[in-house]
Amino acid sequence: MTINQIADRTNPWHSNTMILKLIRQVLGWSIVGLNALFPPKRLKRPLENQLVIDEKTTHLALYQFKLCPFCVRVRRMMTRLNLTIKTHDIQKSPDHHNELVAGGGKRKVPCLRIQQGSQVTWLYESLAINDYLKTQFGRSETV
Repeated sequence: MTINQIADRTNPWHSNTMILKLIRQVLGWSIVGLNALFPPKRLKRPLENQLVIDEKTTHLALYQFKLCPFCVRVRRMMTRLNLTIKTHDIQKSPDHHNELVAGGGKRKVPCLRIQQGSQVTWLYESLAINDYLKTQFGRSETV
């Protein structure tokens, strides 16, 4: 056992941190489970419109954690708007984690990477991402 491990065990904040991590895990799995039980209704578009939307979303990527409630909010909007956007779980992929930090400047999720030509924009905050998605893709005719 190292000195840091001993210090962590004697630190009163250590147990509080562990409890908070446990609470986050339980809440995260609960939110993901409820999302699976009650998925949002998908927007239905004519096939031609959907193909155009699918092409437009190829330049987007969502950097996220599976259990993050704010990431679930964005994924629900993606489902609701019937969008096919690549997702990258930065907890599972060090490469995607490094891309997010190098490109966006911070380790914060959700983050939507928007590439327009050679210009890349990193959009943080679930509400801002959802507003962007609704503005860009929520106007199509439905069937």
